[in-house]
Amino acid sequence: MTRTIVVTAVTTALLGSAAIFAQAQQPQQPTPSFFVAENPNGTGNLGGLAGADQICQTQAQALGGEAAAKTWHAYLSQEQRGNTPKVNARGRIGQGPWYNVKGQLIASSVADLHGDQQRDRNNIQAATALDVKGEQIPGNVHDILTGSDSDGRAFTDGYDHTCNNWTSDGMALPQAANANAAVPADRARAMLGHSNRSGGQNTSWNAAHMSQGCTKQAFTNTGGAGKLYCFAIN
Repeated sequence: MTRTIVVTAVTTALLGSAAIFAQAQQPQQPTPSFFVAENPNGTGNLGGLAGADQICQTQAQALGGEAAAKTWHAYLSQEQRGNTPKVNARGRIGQGPWYNVKGQLIASSVADLHGDQQRDRNNIQAATALDVKGEQIPGNVHDILTGSDSDGRAFTDGYDHTCNNWTSDGMALPQAANANAAVPADRARAMLGHSNRSGGQNTSWNAAHMSQGCTKQAFTNTGGAGKLYCFAIN
């Protein structure tokens, strides 16, 4: 009887050790470093790049742990205007790799994200472009603010693609006090990407089409809610 108890105890101990060893051998899920953020006011006025980054940083706190402690930036470009310098979205998101909240690889590097060597290399699509809760973005709000061309750079054609560098919630840019009243103000608009790579002829994740304006309704009209791509830079 004593021998049986000893054998049983040893067997249980060995099985327990094997289970612990198996758990230790399981690959650890990568720390999240990419998600799609909600826009608190639904317009193009994000408070500039700094305000947009804060939106990402604030929402990343829901991830907890190492992800919450990372530095997060919005994937947005800024156009050169007066003393305001040009900033390319691709140059402000770190070096990668980036993973969504389920541990799925989005892109291994900046070049991979933008297809510098091979187009459509990244893994941004409906099933992987997830919000901070790990949920897919509904198709009726797949328009994501980027202000960027397909290479992740700011436009230089003189037209607005950034809702006045993410400070406008209107349909037109502000005019100078001495501007000719007979000349209409330039339109305030933003370049948008499709998070699900679907809809229309251009299904680019970062440069699908322009918005109608920078108001909440203007974004709604073309299938958006002013959402942002957020990337951890470290």
